[in-house]
Parts: sequence; structure tokens; C-alpha cells
Amino acid sequence: MNRQKVLVSACLLGDKVRYDGTSRPVSHSVLDQWLEDGRVVKECPETLGGLLVPRPAAEIEPGFDGHDIYHEEGKVITKQGHNVSQYFVRGARRVVERIQAENIRIAVMKANSPSCGNEQIYSGEFNRMTRTGQGVTAAALTEAGVRVFNEHQLEEAHQYLEQLESEETTPA
Repeated sequence: MNRQKVLVSACLLGDKVRYDGTSRPVSHSVLDQWLEDGRVVKECPETLGGLLVPRPAAEIEPGFDGHDIYHEEGKVITKQGHNVSQYFVRGARRVVERIQAENIRIAVMKANSPSCGNEQIYSGEFNRMTRTGQGVTAAALTEAGVRVFNEHQLEEAHQYLEQLESEETTPA
């Protein structure tokens, strides 16, 4: 049986790649098992796109989400008003290239992030509030056919992974 790989946000694995130079490590038995099994492929789309650590906080401007940014509508802006969309799009494209090269069909990404948020993103007003939407990389992955979960959905991600692998072993 071919074991599926899982894309995981690098900050969730302890890499200090977040805008403020920190990480958000997750301790969970599902993630521990995936690491032990050698399934995890880690990436930080923002640093992969060329952003430095630390860097100014950035959010998707109100009225837009990651799908829009990926298709070059709307902007990802810093609190100071600088447009950093190109870095987010470049990182998303590079992550999509990686998942396609490795046939990855599942990802666990950082909740609320302008890159990785799978259901919610920050409001775009730098007020710590969230709104419905996907980040740029999460949207790109979804468009590429990858199912995106966040760090609070590891049990659901585990169930989905088992479903994927059982479909691979069941004759058509």
C-alpha cells in the first residue's frame, strides 16, 4: 500500500517562521504518528514565497479572500499598507508544485493565517477578529484538489486520510 503524505504548515511543527519569529507547535497523537510514519511534508508558504522572518504582520484586505488573491484580485497588505500579495501568491504556487510532484491530497495548515487559513482568515483590519474565508495557499490547495484542515481538525484529517487510503486499496 502506498502511504499518503500529508502537507503540514512548518510553524505547527515548531519552525520559527511566523511573521513575529515564533512557531505554534502542536502536540497531538495523530501528528506524532504521521511524523513517526514519515508521512509529513512541511512547508511555510510565506517564507517559500520570499518573505523574511520576522516580517510585518499581513492580512487580506476586507472584501477579498485567498481565492481572489491567488487569481490576482485584491491584496494582502501589511499593517503599514504595503502590498505583499506577490510573496503570498509565489509561495502558494510553489506549494502547489510540491504537492503535485509528491501527489499529496491532504494538508493541515495554520488556522486563520492569510496563507494557510482553511475556513477563517483575519478580518483585514488588524483587529484580531476573523471572518469566513481561506488564505492564499489554502485556496490554491483546494483548487488543486487537496483537502485542507487546520490544527484543530486533526481527528477529521486522520479520518479523511484513512478514507483516502482505503479507497486506494479497494478494487474499482
